[in-house]
Amino acid sequence: MRRCVIFNPSAKGEKAKRFRRHLDEIATQSTLKLTTAPGDARRLAAEAVTEGFDIVVAAGGDGTVNEVLNGIGDDPDGFERTCLAVLPLGTVNVFARELALPSKLPLAWKTILNGHETLIDLPSVECAVNGSRRLWYFAQLAGAGLDARAIELVQWELKKKFGPLAYVLAGLQALWGAPSQITAVGASQAATGGLVLIGNGRLYGGHFRIFPKADLRDGLLEVCVFPRVNWLTLAHCGPHLLLRGRLPARATTAFQAKSLTLTSPTPAPVEVDGELIGHLPATFSVARKRLRVIGP
Repeated sequence: MRRCVIFNPSAKGEKAKRFRRHLDEIATQSTLKLTTAPGDARRLAAEAVTEGFDIVVAAGGDGTVNEVLNGIGDDPDGFERTCLAVLPLGTVNVFARELALPSKLPLAWKTILNGHETLIDLPSVECAVNGSRRLWYFAQLAGAGLDARAIELVQWELKKKFGPLAYVLAGLQALWGAPSQITAVGASQAATGGLVLIGNGRLYGGHFRIFPKADLRDGLLEVCVFPRVNWLTLAHCGPHLLLRGRLPARATTAFQAKSLTLTSPTPAPVEVDGELIGHLPATFSVARKRLRVIGP
């Protein structure tokens, strides 16, 4: 199996430092492609598909995973020709947790070398980007409204220093703004709220089980709509999330759908796998068991 590892050599943090200590060993078992700017991981992944690599490894966080995933998808036959693997080096690594990948680098690399392949669903979203419509794939989750606004506000320095806490601080800042009114329509159901989350897997923000019914292989998206997002919502949901890892009953409207449209009368940002991509309106869909990934 020919493996290509895509890595940002300027990445900070203890995990990235540990990865560098294993570079010589990893380089004997794969080809390294180093990024130098945002968007490079996508370009390098597309290049790796063209060069015939069997496995493309995203060495980083969920943002790197998303770039590599879309780079594979940039080739018309990319998902048939190439398998996605993950070395979790980022802040939260939600997708790696969903796949139950080891958090320790040597064990995670051993998992990749073992090459156990599985098929999971491949969601995508089409939304407005700079006045035109673009298609993005995502592995784990997407959101519109408050959480995407928090990603807009999060400061890179705080993210590197405080990790997930930086997103919490940005979320609190986003609460001061005017709430969005987003309408989600799918599977003959509709709901409106200030925050809509779409899950392919069960987890959000690390270990929080926001989408308890989600399954990576059922061909359905899990939709979670918060009717209101304000300080009362935070006070109601926060303790349940922190203590139980899930939302309280009836705090949201939840349903499953094969496809979904989101609209809003005012501009509302959209994120996928923690990366801001554009604004509503947006159309979501999912291709069942289309994505090849390496798992335990």
